Amino acid sequence: MAQEGARGVRVCLDIWHPDCWTLEVTDETDAGLLGHGVHEIDGLANGRFTAYADTVSELDELVETIRASDLTESVWETDEHDGDTTVPGRASRGIVVRYNLSNSINDALVSRGFIPDEPVRMQGGRERWTVIVHETRQTVHERLEEVRDEMDADVDVELITAPDSGSGIFRMDTLSDRQREVYELARRRDYYTWPREVSAAELADELDISKATLLEHLRKAESKLLGDD
Repeated sequence: MAQEGARGVRVCLDIWHPDCWTLEVTDETDAGLLGHGVHEIDGLANGRFTAYADTVSELDELVETIRASDLTESVWETDEHDGDTTVPGRASRGIVVRYNLSNSINDALVSRGFIPDEPVRMQGGRERWTVIVHETRQTVHERLEEVRDEMDADVDVELITAPDSGSGIFRMDTLSDRQREVYELARRRDYYTWPREVSAAELADELDISKATLLEHLRKAESKLLGDD
């Protein structure tokens, strides 16, 4: 049950966990995956994905790598998405993959109230989840720690935001001048987009501060934007 006074928040998570075929295959190839949902059928996870790449040959390599993985049971293709501008890359293909349910982090997140707000993005050996959750900041961090322990996972919180009454306007009044400056620069430079358009080191150079200082300002700003202080 959500805590009294909790408000819906949007959380961006950067995740790695062991025995995950999506991380394995995207680390080995120049291609990526968009995850559209995982369902249990006959004791196995059945995930629907869009595979994408810059070329058809890279896309074929990704699908064959998925088929060859010791962590997958089967792969079948659903349709072609060539020319779909909503999918990264120039070539894309719908696939369904069956794999061991215990190797999916989906249930560990969803069972704790983290509801995917957009397709999960897998690229370069990492998963990026954007989720919504109706909890306080403290509870969010406690439940993420439970996920880390259960799945032996590396979970980085990239962004936590809390719109005012669903208006989409962030509560910037709680930030110090420096925190606001750093956070607004990061948003303008698409630091929070996927894939990132700028690195933390580049933002730090622009502000003439160290990378560690920049990340500390961002962490404090993101914490305050949750709205539970």
